[in-house]
Amino acid sequence: MSLTREVKAGSLIMGGSWPVSVQTMWKDALPEPGSPGFEAALVRIAGLAELGCGILRFAVPDEGAAEALGALAGRSSLPLVADIHFDWRLALRCLDFPLAKIRINPGNIGARWKMEEVANKAASKGVPIRIGVNSGSLPEDLREAADRASAIVEAAEREIAVLDGLGFRDLVVSMKASDVETTLEANRRFAGRHDIPLHLGQTEAGPLVSGIVRNTAVILPLLREGIGATIRVSLSDSMESEVLAGREILACAGLGRKGVSIVSCPRCGRASFDTHAFTARWAERLYKLEKSATVAVMGCVVNGPGEARHADLGITGAGDKVIIFRKGQIARTISPEEADTVFEEELGKL
Repeated sequence: MSLTREVKAGSLIMGGSWPVSVQTMWKDALPEPGSPGFEAALVRIAGLAELGCGILRFAVPDEGAAEALGALAGRSSLPLVADIHFDWRLALRCLDFPLAKIRINPGNIGARWKMEEVANKAASKGVPIRIGVNSGSLPEDLREAADRASAIVEAAEREIAVLDGLGFRDLVVSMKASDVETTLEANRRFAGRHDIPLHLGQTEAGPLVSGIVRNTAVILPLLREGIGATIRVSLSDSMESEVLAGREILACAGLGRKGVSIVSCPRCGRASFDTHAFTARWAERLYKLEKSATVAVMGCVVNGPGEARHADLGITGAGDKVIIFRKGQIARTISPEEADTVFEEELGKL
């Protein structure tokens, strides 16, 4: 697959030879500027960036949301995106603020002149546009098409033609359907015909387990084919889960960023160490570390230093004791009550 054009969204560059970025979407109502919730949102945004989120999208359903997002954008170092449906005037208002990108759905934004107004203002501000096509909100004349993949691509190409006519080239495109095969086919067809960076994902993917499986089924093969500039693992779960799932998919594709990889056993009747609880306590902190390392959390001596001998740091149970190990070699044997304290000490030595 040849390289796409480069598109700059705030501090992030998508396409070309730049790394594939992970993104997520804010799942709550936008907080009012000056409120405690507003400051808490800024803290959470910073935490998402630490986990590996490269760009963050917000739904903008009304004028109040546009104002709140604008206030957030003025204080966030993470590039923020306005997601606009139905009312083009909200996109115009958002473009008064330092937002990184505008997302438009061609199926519901309305008349062409509305799209043109948005594009002209975005061009004057140097802000890219993502054309986001979903199979559930196609233009009316394409909704009953037998070949849904072709209909999705055509919907995107219609908007591209309008923007090309205006000389607007700072575009990203996403094409998502509720079934995996349609999403795969639409993205493959588009990538074979255009040099526009693609945002990959699977819409309506479901809760954590099924959602990760279905997103992986779409995103991983496309990445391995050289398709995709940014990804969002859409889940009925937290933003943090979406970012971590995206990181793992990139790692499976050989495109992961520097950071900690956690390996852990599923736990069974042999386990004398609660791997689930320990991993839950430590996962977010470990994933925020910039150090390239493998950390193993194992339940017993069978799955401990032997099977995780590659780990830079590991912890496992052994009867009524806990073992800390490095590269398969036992470093310390401690009581369960000391596990977190000693693990933190050893982590600091990495």
